[in-house]
Amino acid sequence: MQITTKAIVLSSIKYGDTSLIVKAFTQSDGIKSYLLKGVLSSKKAKVRPAYFLPLMQLEIVANHKNKGTLESIRDVKVSVPYQSMHTDVVKNSVVLFLAEILGSSIQEQERDEGLFNYLEYAFQWMDTHKLSPNFHILFLLNLTKYLGFYPDTSHQNLPFFDLLEGSFYKTPSLNPLIQDENLENFKKFLGTNFEALQGIQLTKSNRRELLKTVIQYFRLHVHGFREPKSLAVLNAVFT
Repeated sequence: MQITTKAIVLSSIKYGDTSLIVKAFTQSDGIKSYLLKGVLSSKKAKVRPAYFLPLMQLEIVANHKNKGTLESIRDVKVSVPYQSMHTDVVKNSVVLFLAEILGSSIQEQERDEGLFNYLEYAFQWMDTHKLSPNFHILFLLNLTKYLGFYPDTSHQNLPFFDLLEGSFYKTPSLNPLIQDENLENFKKFLGTNFEALQGIQLTKSNRRELLKTVIQYFRLHVHGFREPKSLAVLNAVFT
């Protein structure tokens, strides 16, 4: 079936000498993988490799057979031209990190309008604003709303947050916990938005510790979650 849909690129890997395999989150059908035959060898083709940088927002015309095999793309255009996402060194480091997280976290092969709209908005916001060193932490926490494990904030005055249960508790459990200063920093991000990021101040070591905790939270709740290889680069950028 031929379909026209918006899509956000999560990854692209070289296949053979001339082709790419692209993984994208589509507005119409969730996660899809495409084989782009010969895209690296033809300079006159409509489908160019430059369209498939991580987190690019595209409009594609694709053939979806929905048989669990690689799909094909007939035509593509950029739906949202970025101004700084791939040219700003710091932003591009965050792009690579978030693309890895999303590639590991989004698994459903079905339409998810809410999640797609969130990603569209977040990446356009990131592209057009000065990047806060805390952007990726808030992005990840808000992402959990759409993945089904956003923290239960009903008792956030309590001194322990159970990462496995996703809730605050009065007494510690045997599960991985957030407590003390790390918990206070964690709570700064709950219920907030990107516009409020400039008001959140963290030291470099506190930011690194909190990010480590948030990644652990994903690992506990996302089946098959993989530690992002770009984490070391991200930490180096924000040192």
